[in-house]
Amino acid sequence: MFILIGISADFDPVHKGHEKLIKEARKIADKENKQVVVYLNKGFSANHAPFFVDFEARREMALALGADDVKSFEGLHHRLVLSYSVPIRLKQMIDDGVTDYITSASISLDEIKSKAQKFIDEGNFVGMPKSYTNRNEIRWYAINEFLGSKLKYHIVKEFDKDKYSGRLIRQSIIDNDMVISNETAKLLPKTTVEILQREIDAGRVPGERNWADIYKRMNTYSRGNLEKIAYLNGNTINEIIKRRVYRDPESIWAVFRRSDYGPVMTRLAISAIEMEVTKREVMELMQSYEKQGVIPDNQKVQRVIDRAWYVASEGDKGVSAREANECFRSQNIDVDAPLTLEAGLNLTKFETKITKEGISTDLYVDKNGRISVQFKSEGKKIKTNLRLPAREVTYLRYIMDSLFIPVNGSIKKAKKGFKVKVVIG
Repeated sequence: MFILIGISADFDPVHKGHEKLIKEARKIADKENKQVVVYLNKGFSANHAPFFVDFEARREMALALGADDVKSFEGLHHRLVLSYSVPIRLKQMIDDGVTDYITSASISLDEIKSKAQKFIDEGNFVGMPKSYTNRNEIRWYAINEFLGSKLKYHIVKEFDKDKYSGRLIRQSIIDNDMVISNETAKLLPKTTVEILQREIDAGRVPGERNWADIYKRMNTYSRGNLEKIAYLNGNTINEIIKRRVYRDPESIWAVFRRSDYGPVMTRLAISAIEMEVTKREVMELMQSYEKQGVIPDNQKVQRVIDRAWYVASEGDKGVSAREANECFRSQNIDVDAPLTLEAGLNLTKFETKITKEGISTDLYVDKNGRISVQFKSEGKKIKTNLRLPAREVTYLRYIMDSLFIPVNGSIKKAKKGFKVKVVIG
């Protein structure tokens, strides 16, 4: 089967800009005897938020406008940033038999190609500049080219974003007490208005987060347990604990703002807390796609670990982290990063007496910014800082702040007392 794929947004809800996209896809499909298949994100949006309109209703909206079929991307957007989810979604489309990709943009295909070339050459799609117009379309094109896909690109002129914006349409309905105003209705196809009104009447719109679970975890989890959750770093975890108690969404957004998280990363972190996504879960998901050849080399888990070790090692020589990181990326440097470290402990005589080899430990960053460990022995909770050389401390902190690489520890008998064996990844 030959398929023409139309995808440019979450279609939440489907507005007249999406309608134009589907109609243009329909023209090409009819001319070339292909099908129009729309892929919709399911579960969480590409911006890591719950959907305003659920998948089945959005599917119905797309089919009503002429799509032949609607498929879903599932389980990605509460676990992965776009630079990782886009290659996975592309792989799924290609495996399904997609031959063409159609999207809307305010810039030309030539401009997209030009801006994408730097990322194609580097093979790294993390950190697409916010200043780029249509950066998501640039990312899709760059990753498609890097992966050697033969998808043919089609660009449809984008409607005015100041009007035809899913976010603004959703907000206008919420602000109007869940009533679709005449002005908002003008931005939506008739079929969308009918389906959307039905969903509102049934109480299925808007979709919401499970705030009760989010509050519970942010109010009660220890530093060690929060450290296991993806997309939380040491500073953020300390801010979360310092600002307890959480009873409303604004207090949660405020703590992430204080931790210098932007809106997208805040939504991803909150989604990870809501779904209790662990760093191990994210890492293993990435590695499963690495084996399929989907994840670019510079974004592979081991490459992230190697960069942390290289930057820490160069920092030990007085080289700035920025300079070392740029050198690592531009010169494709190979290093042999250690995946285990042995750290000393500061235990009292009583703590040494009850500590036993093999006990599992939780690592975390304490309120003073020091890497610490916590474990239980004979019913007693023991907390202490780790003792490591400066390079290893910097390396381990980079790993713990990587947002998706787990670290685990276990007690090991030493010549005098005990150490912690730290395992990375």
